[in-house]
Amino acid sequence: MGVRALPVNLDYFVLDVFTDRQLTGNPLAVVLNPGFLTTEDMQAIARETNLSETTFVERRDPIVELTEGVRVRIFTTQEELGFAGHPTLGTASLLRTIAPECIVNGTVTLALNVGPVPIRFTPLPPDAPLWPLQGEMTQPDPEFGEILSPVDVASLTGLSLADFDPVRPIQIVSTGTAFAIVPLRSAHALSGLKVQQDEARAYLRARGARWFYVLGPTGAAHSSSSPQPGWRARMQFEGGEDPATGSAAGCAISFLVRHGAVAPNETIHLRQGVEIQRPSNLFLTAAFQEHPENLFFDPSRSRVTQVRVGGSTVLVAKGQLFLP
Repeated sequence: MGVRALPVNLDYFVLDVFTDRQLTGNPLAVVLNPGFLTTEDMQAIARETNLSETTFVERRDPIVELTEGVRVRIFTTQEELGFAGHPTLGTASLLRTIAPECIVNGTVTLALNVGPVPIRFTPLPPDAPLWPLQGEMTQPDPEFGEILSPVDVASLTGLSLADFDPVRPIQIVSTGTAFAIVPLRSAHALSGLKVQQDEARAYLRARGARWFYVLGPTGAAHSSSSPQPGWRARMQFEGGEDPATGSAAGCAISFLVRHGAVAPNETIHLRQGVEIQRPSNLFLTAAFQEHPENLFFDPSRSRVTQVRVGGSTVLVAKGQLFLP
């Protein structure tokens, strides 16, 4: 770590994201950085928390924050990320609670490495509890990449060719982080997922992506209280499985709208983390911006935009880091 004249204490918080119950969803550590932490410091702290992601909030001049957003950096235990979904929603939810000066018209904007990302919050009545807090981020417009071979993907994921959606391709998509979106006929096939990580890493990195995001429809709305069409997803990575992958979910809804599996502006309810006892609930929507000359609805002449990923966040813990 960098050399400092005196020991320092840094405030930090632990939140569970994409859930309304503590000890479910995807955990996140948020550190309030007074500005002197180096990149090496932040990476070391992220290794110490040992969570999938840790964020660092660096406050700036209020005028800068109003025009550019609150500066936030995101780290895994191995590297810094330009964008990730549950750290974005969770960090903005914390700022919505402890730093109300960050809220503009119900929205907190984070200045991430990929650029500004706005997170809109549902208005709360005056007597409402602070947590859980419901928010929705608008992700960068998607970029659609390479179509992948189903034979290759089957061999890398433990799935069979019969498990895949017979109509839609397997495709790399990015809304800030690139994933290979793997659509299945049904969510039932998710039980057979077993990614061959070493081989999959080399295969995907050569194509500009990071991980497989595998999803399928459940065939019905999740529940009477959640009438949106139900989907399930899994994302396995080196050493584990992600309870909720907000960045991949943005890629997934972009893909589903682009390829006609979900209607533009329709909200779907996606569940993730079920297999690892960290159930998460994500609500996804995307829109089409049609080409002016597109007289008939033709996705190839339209652009997916307004990619929105929402869910709840709850506070789990807070404390201090003691640094030399």
